[in-house]
Amino acid sequence: MDIQDLNNMRLFAAVVSHGSYTAAAIELGLQTSKLSRRVAALEQELGVRLLNRTSRRLSLTDAGKMFHRHCVALVAEAQAAKLAIDQTRASPQGVVRISCPLGLLHSQVAPILSQYLIDNPAVRILLDATNRRVDVVEEGFDISVRVRLPPLEDSDLAMLPLTKSHRILVASPSLIPQQLPATLDELRLFPTLAMAHASERYQWHFLAPQPISFEHTPRLATDDLAALRDATLRGVGIAQMPKELVQDDLNKGALIQLLPELVTAEGSVHAIFPSRRGMVPAVRGLLDALAKGFAAPAPTDPSGR
Repeated sequence: MDIQDLNNMRLFAAVVSHGSYTAAAIELGLQTSKLSRRVAALEQELGVRLLNRTSRRLSLTDAGKMFHRHCVALVAEAQAAKLAIDQTRASPQGVVRISCPLGLLHSQVAPILSQYLIDNPAVRILLDATNRRVDVVEEGFDISVRVRLPPLEDSDLAMLPLTKSHRILVASPSLIPQQLPATLDELRLFPTLAMAHASERYQWHFLAPQPISFEHTPRLATDDLAALRDATLRGVGIAQMPKELVQDDLNKGALIQLLPELVTAEGSVHAIFPSRRGMVPAVRGLLDALAKGFAAPAPTDPSGR
């Protein structure tokens, strides 16, 4: 038989500890009559008498002595649980689960995570390095770093903007001759790659130096940024990619930027998390570290590229 109200066990332990209903009621801030009814309800629920009551004193029955030991253990466990939560709320500690796209992880996020672990030795991070879109709530993530293009979808999740995202045209040096394409028309001499979408028409849109659209038929259309980046690196075609995801490749010379004067609409790099309510310091601290890290100037490449 389950006990319907475990709080009655705590009240019973308090009565035994104080030796009377009156003293226990004063300590608990309850009326003596209410406390007496709660203990009586517990006895009725258990089907045994726990206390022998006289006009002068209370004493435990044999069943009461056995039950009291378990009640004391329950109260101690409850206090330990609250202490653990209080400690978690007081300083960053415990496990933080985060997901992040690979390119963004390598270019900016990894150093932020490492420094956060150095600064907070009681914190552990479980990192899912993936370009797939994770379900933050269903998969139990505390934070998901995302790169999204406008318009951003509606969501019940909380969002912390980290920086703007810019799409650029990139290609492998193996695909491009020494003379780089100087206009969009010259791009038509090369194969292209694209992110897959429902429409059969594939276009790259640019806002400056003047609004223009470039329609093309990609050799590869995929909804996986990792696959798109891999094909670009291998020289399969030219792709339009978020600069943040290929910055490391640009620094290493594995990719080159084409037509840098063309400007696209800004996207967003942001952190998604379930809610600000009840957020533990370890998660809140990591969000702060991400915001600070993205706000800092990006480190320069030692090669000078």
